[in-house]
Amino acid sequence: MSQVTIYTKVGCPYCAAAKKHFTDKGIAFHEVDVHNTPGAIDKVKSLSNGKNIVPLIVENGKVTIGFGGG
Repeated sequence: MSQVTIYTKVGCPYCAAAKKHFTDKGIAFHEVDVHNTPGAIDKVKSLSNGKNIVPLIVENGKVTIGFGGG
C-alpha cells in the first residue's frame, strides 16, 4: 500500500486537485496544512531544495512539487 503525504494550504486550487486525484483513485493520504502545522513550512523547504511551494506530495519517499493533474 502506498504511503502518501500532501503538504497543502487553505485556498490552494492545486492542493484541492491533488487531494481529489488521490481520493478518486482510492488512495489514502495524510494531509499537512503548512500554515497550521508547526514546522511544516520548514519541512516543505527541506524536501524541495528551499522552495516554498504547495502542494508538495511525498509518495513512497518520492517528492513531487506541485500538481499538474496527473
